[in-house]
Amino acid sequence: MRQFLFLCFWIWTLSESFAQTDPLTQAHGARSQGMGNTKLFLPDSWTYFNNVGALDRIGETQISAGFDSRFGIPELSTVGLGLGWKNDFGTIGLGISRFGGKLFNQQLLGVGFSNTLGIVSLGAKVDWFQTQMEGFGTGNAFIFSLGGIAELGPRFFLGANFSNLNRAKLSQTSEQRLPTVVQMGFSYLSGESVRIIAEIEKDIELNPIIRAGIEYRVQEWIFLRTGISSNPARVSFGLGLRKDHFGFDYAYGQNTALGRTHHLSLVMKLGK
Repeated sequence: MRQFLFLCFWIWTLSESFAQTDPLTQAHGARSQGMGNTKLFLPDSWTYFNNVGALDRIGETQISAGFDSRFGIPELSTVGLGLGWKNDFGTIGLGISRFGGKLFNQQLLGVGFSNTLGIVSLGAKVDWFQTQMEGFGTGNAFIFSLGGIAELGPRFFLGANFSNLNRAKLSQTSEQRLPTVVQMGFSYLSGESVRIIAEIEKDIELNPIIRAGIEYRVQEWIFLRTGISSNPARVSFGLGLRKDHFGFDYAYGQNTALGRTHHLSLVMKLGK
């Protein structure tokens, strides 16, 4: 009975906020989550998850760790680790993420590569994705994704990301396919202190999601952020601190259907 009730709750939760919870499609890192869950343009090691094509835009090798707490429900929490290893020939990315609790959980482990050619940065990655539900078994799948950014000027960028291009199934014995998602958007730098981002995301089986976010640098090491997203409607706020090789980010989100979320991230630069 406990397993059945949890399964019913899980199906309801996915119908309300699927594109913002599971480790395959959610925005990773409190910086992105504080800007309305925008994903395509923020150059840090979380970019491995959000848009592997932008990973080569980081200035030096970085490692990030984060924790997401959703709606006060431990079974909806996420922990993640991202690495961007900068080299002369490009940037190698590594991502590890886990979502869920004992009865239901999803794990992601992957590796990717990004390089810059002129004004364009492109990348590709392969993820191993596991879904486990107690009493119902375990499913495994490999997922292939592509992404990129084009710098059209010193302040204007276009980006796109294509997740699960191979339309992987939940498992070899299941006909249910994992989300195939297309994201597109632009980023504009207004002066030295303000970054504006707008994106649209479309799961091929769901309604589109529109996102927008703003980041404002108050001082050299203090950043304030806010953003909105649709389907379901959500508003978010964030704070970022950067000092030398270390960074801290916090984001708060309010989902009109389910409640509050809290996101914490730590970033450390390891040098070139």
